[in-house]
Amino acid sequence: MSALVDGFGRTVRYLRISVTDRCDFRCVYCMAEEMTFLPRAQLLTLEEIATLSQAFVELGVEKIRLTGGEPLVRQGVLTLVQKLGELEGLRELAMTTNGSGLVKHAEALRLGGLDRLNISLDSLKPERFKALTRTGDLSQVVAGIRAARRAGFQSIKLNAVLLKGRNDDEILDLVNFARDEEVDISFIEEMPLGAISEHNRGETFLSTDTVRETIEKHYQLLPTTETTLGPSRYYRMVDSQSRIGFISPHSHNFCAACNRVRVTAEGRLLLCLGNEHSVDLRAVMRRYPGDIQRLKVHIVAAMMKKPERHHFTTDGEVQIVRFMNATGG
Repeated sequence: MSALVDGFGRTVRYLRISVTDRCDFRCVYCMAEEMTFLPRAQLLTLEEIATLSQAFVELGVEKIRLTGGEPLVRQGVLTLVQKLGELEGLRELAMTTNGSGLVKHAEALRLGGLDRLNISLDSLKPERFKALTRTGDLSQVVAGIRAARRAGFQSIKLNAVLLKGRNDDEILDLVNFARDEEVDISFIEEMPLGAISEHNRGETFLSTDTVRETIEKHYQLLPTTETTLGPSRYYRMVDSQSRIGFISPHSHNFCAACNRVRVTAEGRLLLCLGNEHSVDLRAVMRRYPGDIQRLKVHIVAAMMKKPERHHFTTDGEVQIVRFMNATGG
């Protein structure tokens, strides 16, 4: 039984750990074009991440997701995957990636114990993909998706952030791509994290209800109760194994069932994506190295700081100053 219960009776079973704030893309909704990244000395070491993960699993966490930035640019991340894959009691080890490194690393990740991959894909048009990511190569990402399938990953999901007027004309193309590749796809409402200059979030906001209505003109969507412990609400199509998910922080607030916390690349335990409540776990580990029991005491105590909900709005105002890459995607 989990020891991680917050003040609202919610049990935390899912931990998302950012292994780096760096990324080889510069996606317009995630970070500014010119970024100042953390000095490497401020990042958790791989050993600290492994210790932290062990502490959370011993406290009842069942699923860990490695995020970034882009986790595959962190040197040594394959060794970390192997260590976490051996944790007794961990039911699922996942990673969110932009896909650019999967041609090189997919097989080693699968052999190392990674169970599930989420791959960001916001456009199937090469020039638009380049504009949205500022640096990305669509063909490299598509090749990475296929490399992951060849490596034996059974659980692959695409994540698409839709922006009105920028890529919302590709909803069906993205669904059909997921069907053709036999992977799942989730459509995500943009979250107001960090000040950006590329677009006005109030003008580009697109409700997942609108997305679902667009898809339903072509495919019947059957609601399911399936869950991966994340916030996606999944639907199935009668003629495909691919699932369609919707992550709706604005239009369908999912806070009442929140079972997640995050650890940033510098070791801050974020109790909520949309609030600044946090606890510095790096300070605990560096002051008391090797003392996992003391670390667990601090983690359990932190649960009482988890707020009831976020309060995102769609008016375009920045509500959290940290960017998504600093939060952990």
